[in-house]
Amino acid sequence: MNYLHHYQSPLGGITMASNGEALIGLWFDEQKYFADTIESGAWEKHLPIFALTDMWLDTYFSGTDPDFTPQLEMCTTPFRKTVWKIMLAIPFGQTMTYGQIAEKIAHEKGLKKMSAQAVGNAVAHNSISLIIPCHRVIGATGKLTGYAAGLDKKIKLLKLEKNAIKSCK
Repeated sequence: MNYLHHYQSPLGGITMASNGEALIGLWFDEQKYFADTIESGAWEKHLPIFALTDMWLDTYFSGTDPDFTPQLEMCTTPFRKTVWKIMLAIPFGQTMTYGQIAEKIAHEKGLKKMSAQAVGNAVAHNSISLIIPCHRVIGATGKLTGYAAGLDKKIKLLKLEKNAIKSCK
């Protein structure tokens, strides 16, 4: 059984999903691949995981790096899980390129090369946006590339993080 919860962010509505214990999805409403990890027939229900995720989002949108991560369950392929775990490690206010992620995976698996395009596909299908920070992944030249919720939101999220870091210095 899957459960849903809605959150109103400064950038628009967010829908989150849970299996009852862990967060399995978090999407800006109407983004590409919206609700791709939930089965039909999900119920609206208040759960502790949603209250914790609301707190994480409140902290994040206040311009502060949350010092905790709600329990996550990545409902995806092993390759995407690998990419998503790398994204989880990208620090608040910093970015990483698709190529850097590909190089990291290739190194970890003892491969000569890994496709940055394959990484891009895994990033695009991230079903736990913001918490798994796919907005921090950029193109090789530093160019901001696609974001399932829209490039405008990606720009605003990166600015929010950059401004938060500047105000701490």
